[in-house]
Amino acid sequence: MAIGNRDLGKAFQDLDISFRPAELRSGIEQAGLQRRPIVHKDVAWTKITGETVVLDITITPLETDSGDFVGTSIAFEDVTQNKLLQNELLNFNQELETAYEEVQSTNEELQTTNEELQSTVEELETTNEELQSTNEELETMNEELQAANEELETINDELRKRSNELNRANSFLESILAGLRDGVIVLDHDLHVLAWNHRSEDLWGIRREEAAGKHLLNLDIGLPLEQLRQPIRACLATKEPQSITVDAINRRGRPLNCQVTFSPLFSHAGQQAGVIVLTACNGT
Repeated sequence: MAIGNRDLGKAFQDLDISFRPAELRSGIEQAGLQRRPIVHKDVAWTKITGETVVLDITITPLETDSGDFVGTSIAFEDVTQNKLLQNELLNFNQELETAYEEVQSTNEELQTTNEELQSTVEELETTNEELQSTNEELETMNEELQAANEELETINDELRKRSNELNRANSFLESILAGLRDGVIVLDHDLHVLAWNHRSEDLWGIRREEAAGKHLLNLDIGLPLEQLRQPIRACLATKEPQSITVDAINRRGRPLNCQVTFSPLFSHAGQQAGVIVLTACNGT
């Protein structure tokens, strides 16, 4: 905001001071038109040194004794210290008001706390009686839990027996499937593979672990799976056996002629659960 003798005679609007630290050109015009001082308060300005000061800028119209407007004067007043003091006073008053409110609040809280303490003593006496009663209830519950634990042990024993029986049944079923000379594929209602016997492994080159859970029609085997789609749907829809004859290629690349039979698979409840696919092939 430095102005020197070299700036004398220059148009004011060509000087940096006309718009920095505040826009003064419109204020000069306004002061001339209204013939009254225009004040810009609390204008922040950063000096070349990096220090920031606060200024009050007053634009005053100048008139002759006869009232003719001849120009304006611009006064820059450094109010940085005053602003700091005002802010400190404001903060102090706010802190004082807050402290007063906190004292009043603390006094009320102390009164409330005293009442609560008296009430708490009464509640503790009541709680002690309730705890004694609860202790008796817990003893009763403990006895009931011991009885329930014994029942759970009995149920676990029964589950272990059932699990062993199921394992034996699965082993028996696997033995049957392994002994069959024809390929056996068991599908669920969505045509995902549930069972895949050794003959199917030998025919199509896919192990049981690889086929389990896969969609039959997505398997890459020598059986023309697309031709199986319609009879499988018919078996699911009619719950009646279906049969077709197809040409296939075994895992060794040899041609086969296969009689494929589709039988409905039922659950213990009598609900249709899927399809049993039996493949009897010649030419291997």
